[in-house]
Amino acid sequence: MPGSFEKRFRLVGLLPLSFFLSQAFHYWRVGGAGNLLWMCNIGNLLLAGGLFSERRELIRVAAIWTIPGIVIWILYVVLKYEVVLSGILAHVGGVLVGLFVLRIVRMDRIAWTYAFVWYLVVQLAARLFTSPDLNVNVAFRIQTGWESVFTRYWKFWVVMTAVVAVSLWMIGSVLSFIWPSAQVLELQNRER
Repeated sequence: MPGSFEKRFRLVGLLPLSFFLSQAFHYWRVGGAGNLLWMCNIGNLLLAGGLFSERRELIRVAAIWTIPGIVIWILYVVLKYEVVLSGILAHVGGVLVGLFVLRIVRMDRIAWTYAFVWYLVVQLAARLFTSPDLNVNVAFRIQTGWESVFTRYWKFWVVMTAVVAVSLWMIGSVLSFIWPSAQVLELQNRER
């Protein structure tokens, strides 16, 4: 990152931090603080941390996760429930900040693997620290509507985990094509 831009770039981290804090305040008011461990919510905290510490890997992981996060939010929240401002900030704001910073940070070809490991860690944290009633990150039971397809949670989990891995690889590949890192450009030049 250019020297004169570094401080301003780090300050962009205040945006996803404020998105996370607005969700924290919302869940504090209505109950259900465990909802902060949903990938899209905790991803804003990861994005802020990545920006503050200038850790490209963290920024990339968070940016990748904003894409499935907004899709899942639209399908399972926007179309079914009342939408709150903090939710809009966390999802729409998160994806906008994530894509904005990717223009500068760029995307490498292995970021999706870090995003996948992050998924496993956060899903385990959801299982350990949240209520089964919330089913945060679908860590406890089959997602509602899929019970007729899967008879056991472990089968659902295996399929979902495979779908997550493939989806993250595809998202990472597209983002790497749009905003390739220096290493990706170097590899492409060598292949020619």
